[in-house]
Amino acid sequence: MTERAEPGAVAAGTPVVPGVGKRRRGWVIAGVAVVLGGVLGFHRLVPNWPGRMGSLVESFLPWGGALVVVLLVVALVRRSAVALVALLLPVGVWVDTFGGLLLPGEEGGGRELVVVQHNVSDENRDPAGTARALVDSGADLVALEELVDPQVAAYEKALAAAYPHHVVRGTVGLWSKHPLSGEQVVDIKPRSIEEGWSRGLRAVVRSPYGDVAAYVAHLPSVRVGVGGLASQRRDESAVLLGRAIADESVEPVILLGDLNGVVEDRGLRPLISQLAFAESGFAFSFPASFPLARIDQVMARSAAVGHIRTLPATGSDHLPVVARVTLE
Repeated sequence: MTERAEPGAVAAGTPVVPGVGKRRRGWVIAGVAVVLGGVLGFHRLVPNWPGRMGSLVESFLPWGGALVVVLLVVALVRRSAVALVALLLPVGVWVDTFGGLLLPGEEGGGRELVVVQHNVSDENRDPAGTARALVDSGADLVALEELVDPQVAAYEKALAAAYPHHVVRGTVGLWSKHPLSGEQVVDIKPRSIEEGWSRGLRAVVRSPYGDVAAYVAHLPSVRVGVGGLASQRRDESAVLLGRAIADESVEPVILLGDLNGVVEDRGLRPLISQLAFAESGFAFSFPASFPLARIDQVMARSAAVGHIRTLPATGSDHLPVVARVTLE
């Protein structure tokens, strides 16, 4: 009777080359590292169709560093020299792209405004407590989104002493220690959204250093599904906001808002192309329970946005972000 070989057994007489399996796995890790480095360095080349895949990749681009760490651990376990060498590529690209955000940032100068951006959530059950937390930041300007009745009155009451000047248009508002003028609605409503949707405003801040045009905006939400990233409305709204800021005659300009996108996301290019953003700090702001991305932004023109950071959680599903804006 002929004996059958056990599954996976090496047939008699087959030569066994020590380490061949490990070397092959090392080359696989190296290949993944090269691809990861390519995506990090050339993410603009990732096509945005179908499903706005490019924007989806860019939304989580900083987390490529976590993938690098995983690959590094695997390479060390496999003792693969070729994988370790290949990992130098994504490590170098990540450090070049995001390493500066790890630095503490320079000390602020004399001509600066401290600003806070916060989507307070229309389901916030403690608007007064949220307002007190924002007052404690000592900011000159506080921008809020998702302001709905009757919460608006609670914010106005709690912020009045520290911020005697404020404007609310639709569901967005700006509170300031300095006088405001020229308050107006900024129309950023996509064509497919019905009337009554108002999420943009503009006001001139009479700061101690001169006039500053301040914009507050809440761009439409995006959704991630089986078809990819649904961001058409957000992208259209970003174009409208970008046009309004491009036409702004007052300098400097500060934009504060829940833009529902990270600064690497090509959907925000109409804004990123003409505004500066934070030079240091990741400040992941959403979701508050486990922050994965900074979609709450502070941007400026004719001014520099220094270190950006988050404040402790409030009753919102977003974390507040605070930054120092140095005026030119």
